[in-house]
Amino acid sequence: MLVEAEAEAMAEYGTGEGTPVIVTARENWHPGIVGLIAARLKEKFNRPAFAIALDPSGKGTGSGRSINGFDMGKMVRAAVDQGLLVKGGGHAMAAGLTVERSRLGALRAFFEDAARDTVSTLTATRVLKIDGALGASGATFDLVDQLEAAGPYGSGHSQPIFALPMHRVKDSRFVGTNHIKVTLEGLDGGRLDAMAFRAGDTDLGRLLTGSRGDNLHVAGTLSGDFWQGTRRIQFRILDAAKA
Repeated sequence: MLVEAEAEAMAEYGTGEGTPVIVTARENWHPGIVGLIAARLKEKFNRPAFAIALDPSGKGTGSGRSINGFDMGKMVRAAVDQGLLVKGGGHAMAAGLTVERSRLGALRAFFEDAARDTVSTLTATRVLKIDGALGASGATFDLVDQLEAAGPYGSGHSQPIFALPMHRVKDSRFVGTNHIKVTLEGLDGGRLDAMAFRAGDTDLGRLLTGSRGDNLHVAGTLSGDFWQGTRRIQFRILDAAKA
């Protein structure tokens, strides 16, 4: 579903730079995970995004995910008022809707008009807000336990993002189909395993694989992970820059 949605978005919108809202729709998609697909599209294109599963009768069940600063629920409720949706609602960061296939073109046009000015301003400069700085040696199970106790995280209560300043890339390699595993070393010699998911064909991925032995500033989230019954600490990389 994700591969199909990304291909449709690229065919319809290119890189997404020219459109304020991405709307994808396809038959045979499972309506139970369209929210996950919308979230991935939002991350990839930095735009509010919808994924819609169409049933054989032509009725679509969709879910949308927004970017910070854009009220998606308000836009969807306005579309209901305009008669473009069978039903719909949500909050600032996420929404659900039901739409007839015949209304998809009009819905896309309405979303684009409603979102153009605000989304253009919000996406002019991409900003990643950092909650704190951390060294590899400070990424302990005690810290992970404290972070997990402060959860669960979600819309309105996002997972803390840490910066790892001046960490050397000891190793970087592809894992699975498109993920990159990195070993980072702090100035005190502490090491931390990190993953950049679905980053193989991105600028971030190219930076990580091309920086072995170099120092980077790395930003991401910290969590606990279980592998073959053993708990380990994992840092999920969201962004990086040359130090």
